[in-house]
Amino acid sequence: MLDFLLTSDAIMALLTLTFLEIILGIDNIVFISIAANKLPEKQRNKVTNIGLILAMVQRIVLLFFVSFLVGLSEPFYVFENNWLHLALSWQSIILFAGGLFLIYKSTSEIREKVETPHHDEDQAKKKRINSFSQAIVQILIIDFIFSIDSILTAVGMTNGLSDNHNHNLVLMIIAVVISIIIMIAFANPIRRFINDNPSVQILGLTFLILIGFMLITEAAHLSHTSFFGTEVGAIPKGYLYFAIAFSLFVEFLNYRLAKNKKSKLE
Repeated sequence: MLDFLLTSDAIMALLTLTFLEIILGIDNIVFISIAANKLPEKQRNKVTNIGLILAMVQRIVLLFFVSFLVGLSEPFYVFENNWLHLALSWQSIILFAGGLFLIYKSTSEIREKVETPHHDEDQAKKKRINSFSQAIVQILIIDFIFSIDSILTAVGMTNGLSDNHNHNLVLMIIAVVISIIIMIAFANPIRRFINDNPSVQILGLTFLILIGFMLITEAAHLSHTSFFGTEVGAIPKGYLYFAIAFSLFVEFLNYRLAKNKKSKLE
């Protein structure tokens, strides 16, 4: 286990996944903060921390469930004709459906954030909260909704890293725990940074589109899908890591440039 966690692929996957988990958790933090602000001042920090801890627990439980389904790699149905061949398994179905969901969710989120930047916050503010227990229930529901794309992202980033599914599961759990700990410690500073730099969140959502496409191609590869005798190949994750690292480097340069211009104007 330790040998796997110390490999370069596992370390890169852990760093990338932790970053994406934090980006995906920003909307969750916003919802939790809005819910907490409807309560008395002395209860707000408690609700925020409990909400993030519940998010971690829910995601870990879902990780076990989704990882079990992904582990079902034996095909249960084979389709073949003159131009198409595929061997369906639960693993390929989950990855394919997850890829479609990530692409749909990411493009929808990008459109909403561009056209109506405060749509999510406005929806959350409309919901009444009269007690601590009501706040916890609402946070649980919100956490569950946001956990879906988080879990699918984790599966997409770790699937195929190790032949042992338990290794991948442990890596996903570590990434979720680290991201939640960081969000608990720096919830408000992280939220302010993302609000001041919305391009970072848009960048994270575009990464999810790449991951969604990778999940679809991986599902096709694992189901041995072939068109006119040509089998679909898997996309090496190194390409994805490079694209993410390069994009973050460019975003960092843009951030530094904008900050330097602002300081000169002042």
